[in-house]
Amino acid sequence: MNKKKNNNKFNFRSFGVSSFDLFQKMILNDYRLAKISRETSILGRKEVLNGRAKFGIFGDGKEIPQLAMAKVFKNGDFRSGYYRDQTFMIAIGVLNVRSFFSQLYANSDLEEEPVSSGRMMTSHFGTRLLNYDGNWKNLMNQKNSSADISSTASQMPRLLGLAQASKIYKNLKNLKKTHKIFSHNGNEVAFGTIGNASISEGLFWETVNASSVLQIPIIISIWDDEYGISVPNRYQFSKKNISDILYGFQRTKKENGIEIIRVNGSNYIDLTKTYIQADKIARYEHIPVIIHVTDLTQPQGHSTSSSHERYKSKERLEWEKKNDGIKKFRDWILNFRIENEPGIFHKIADIHSLDKIDIEAKEYVQNEQKKAWESFQKPIEKIKNEAINVLENLQDAFPCKKWIKKKIEELHRNKHLHTKKFIFCIIRRSLYLLSEEKSYQKNCLIKWLKEKFNKEKENYSSNLYSISEKSSIKITEVNPNYSDYEVDGRIILRDNFDKLLELYPDLLIFGEDVGKIGDVNQGLEGLQNKYGEIRIFDTGIRESTILGQGIGLAMRGLRPIVEIQYIDYILYALQIMSDDLASLQYRTKGGQKAPVIIRTRGHRLEGIWHSGSPMGGIINYLRGILVLVPRNMVKAAGFYNTLLAGDDPALVIECLNGYRIKEKLPKNLGYFRIPIGIVEVTRIGKDITIVTYGSTWRIVNEAANELSKINIEIEVIDIQSLLPFDLRKDIEKSLKKTNRLLIIDEDVPGGASAYILHKILEEQKGYYYLDSPPITITAKDHRPPYGSDGDYFSKPSVEDIVEKVLQIMHNS
Repeated sequence: MNKKKNNNKFNFRSFGVSSFDLFQKMILNDYRLAKISRETSILGRKEVLNGRAKFGIFGDGKEIPQLAMAKVFKNGDFRSGYYRDQTFMIAIGVLNVRSFFSQLYANSDLEEEPVSSGRMMTSHFGTRLLNYDGNWKNLMNQKNSSADISSTASQMPRLLGLAQASKIYKNLKNLKKTHKIFSHNGNEVAFGTIGNASISEGLFWETVNASSVLQIPIIISIWDDEYGISVPNRYQFSKKNISDILYGFQRTKKENGIEIIRVNGSNYIDLTKTYIQADKIARYEHIPVIIHVTDLTQPQGHSTSSSHERYKSKERLEWEKKNDGIKKFRDWILNFRIENEPGIFHKIADIHSLDKIDIEAKEYVQNEQKKAWESFQKPIEKIKNEAINVLENLQDAFPCKKWIKKKIEELHRNKHLHTKKFIFCIIRRSLYLLSEEKSYQKNCLIKWLKEKFNKEKENYSSNLYSISEKSSIKITEVNPNYSDYEVDGRIILRDNFDKLLELYPDLLIFGEDVGKIGDVNQGLEGLQNKYGEIRIFDTGIRESTILGQGIGLAMRGLRPIVEIQYIDYILYALQIMSDDLASLQYRTKGGQKAPVIIRTRGHRLEGIWHSGSPMGGIINYLRGILVLVPRNMVKAAGFYNTLLAGDDPALVIECLNGYRIKEKLPKNLGYFRIPIGIVEVTRIGKDITIVTYGSTWRIVNEAANELSKINIEIEVIDIQSLLPFDLRKDIEKSLKKTNRLLIIDEDVPGGASAYILHKILEEQKGYYYLDSPPITITAKDHRPPYGSDGDYFSKPSVEDIVEKVLQIMHNS
């Protein structure tokens, strides 16, 4: 036992309380929360090991610093963290033990598991930012957390935008009234958390560097327990102390930078003071802060998939027991005393009081876990009883089928089913064993199964895209009203962006070379001078965090267009686009959205790294993001207009070789809207349907002109939108007329063309209208070589198309 200390000079007010009684209440409440969180971790692991849950990962060992962080987290603030933060989420009041266990069991009831409706694994946290209709809640009336993702360090890029939004709201005074549900004068702080091993990821360093440049209100906490699963820190970074690695970012009197603080993770007083200090720096000075929290432990190891006894030495395990944060907090409470009056000492609590809290915390967690389990089982039990009922009716219709009775008995035997899957397997297998039979009872079973499947489709496959009244596919088309003037395509984009910036005061456009020079193709020429550096600005070369900025800004009610200079460079940001942005509405079951627009250019120019069209990868990785492929700049401008009227995230790929091509200038810039998910028949023909998009559309039209000379009339269809695809099934209508199909795509063989074929042949049933096999013309397997000849011999050409059409016509 440590020697008791006389804390008679203790300053309560530095902890936000005015008396010993309030201080005592705060300490005991924090101890209670820490114990509840720890008991939740312990029981959660047991629930996995006894087979009730699939996997468990918990926040034990991180309780004390998270209690300190919670003290400075205010309404309107945002968290972007990871799967160790359960104590923090409980402490700020957005997570309860019952919902924690509901997520552990993957309960699909949104009322029971409001973070993700059972879609995300345990300890993946978040708050609901949207009402059930998909519209924003008042984020200033609640504490906010962006939805976690498992990918290590991937919570960092969006953190940048969440923090930058405060700086923008602070500077754009005209948004004060219109955006009051998102900010109060930019006084909000973005809190990030990350594990020690994950700072090895490039995403962390990209974010830290950018936050240092931007000078934004951000507090990053590094929970350091010296391991990344089984791999100790000495394999993660070159120096023993993480703070030393970060030293170059430390702000000085002469240079901007980051305030870096190191603190022991079991010292409650120092932690509380540290977070109060960090909050003042970030919130009121808009200076980023990193808090390196050391000497943390992991009492149960990394997760339920491994035991840390396998890789930690006996000495380390013993050290962790001795230095457990809750144990040291408890010892500090028992040893604390203060002399309020001469000779009269007060203690926070005695051992019996803390023992009572320990017992109460354990009982509370057990009771909440039991409620969560019963709630999880109740609908499954209901489905099971209904299934037994329909099978019993089936047995009456087919008394000779003895196996039906066995199926019923199988359901009866499993009194405590853990999954709906078990029930559905029995029902579906029963149906295919009766595939040749007919009866009223069988039809009832089919109807019951269909109804249940529709319900489960809502549970597990809904909300991939927006369902609000602002869903982009619901935006009404407005046709361009053309003038008599023809201008370069880039002028149409520039003037349209100009109008959009006037119409939408919350619109921001940023990326590499976007600000001063107005992008590399001059599509934003002069707009920074007109609208200022807050709304049109340059960034460093860091695609992942450019995209992350957009996600965070959009989550806080702003409308960012982020530019990735070339589609080839999308690869740098693809992981964040896929893991975070594309899954956001889905993984929260409509609880969060980030309507960021990603602007890029590609398809066809010159060279291996500047003429890519990797659409197959994009459309498969980015389900959940609209993927639009306009053939010219009028179409691109119209898509931007539609997207800003909607609330879906989108990727717009402009034609890299189209900026200097002349197009008619619309009079209604900013107002005309191109519908999303609708193809356009740009040339009517009777002999063959050619489906294409983007830069190849011009090549197809040139080929169509050549074929017309020999009396072959091509129907040309511009896809325009790959995700979603041809919602009106207009390609099917064309095939009913021409009975032939050719797809032109400058992706690799089997890339986007395979997706297009699937949509047309399988989903639209276009196969039944064909008189000859469908054909694709694509780029070669390799990237295009540099130069005009490299382009000609590696991507579809006019001659390729004409020759292939002639072959199809002669063979059919």
